[in-house]
Amino acid sequence: MNFSEIAQTRQSCRSYDPDRPVEEEKLAAILESVRLSPSACNGQPYHITVCRGEVAKQVAKATMGMGMNRFAAQAPVVIVISEKPYVKTAAVGAQLKHNDYRSIDIGIAAAYLTAEATAQGLGTCILGWLDDNTIRELCDLDGAVRLVITLGYAKADDPLRTKKRKTLEELVTRK
Repeated sequence: MNFSEIAQTRQSCRSYDPDRPVEEEKLAAILESVRLSPSACNGQPYHITVCRGEVAKQVAKATMGMGMNRFAAQAPVVIVISEKPYVKTAAVGAQLKHNDYRSIDIGIAAAYLTAEATAQGLGTCILGWLDDNTIRELCDLDGAVRLVITLGYAKADDPLRTKKRKTLEELVTRK
């Protein structure tokens, strides 16, 4: 699958097959893609926690406040991305340029993760609605939880949806 095919077929999965586990070799390929993702000064200011079984269910529950993300309980794997400190050079750059490189780097890591998952035939959904304190306790984390990503096989009856995006004219200015 080339990148254009990944971009066309990747979607937020909200209907997982809870009885179909994610193979370890596919998970390893996904994590390796995250490891290789670019970051400011190659600092990788994040930590990845892979949750399965009861911990995955508890983390999923911590994303369901106010009735949100109920589908997360079906996902056999839940990945938590938490924030870590900058490396010194990126910290200086962030301060001088007033730019939050950690958030950018975490977004890039999440994009690599979801793209590789799609290439591996798996579904993902990026969740930002979460209970930071609960997930920190569950995963023994010292940094803020920035994203939770559900991972697994979509149910067979989960169709590819039409993408609703801005047109290129709305999105791009050429000068």
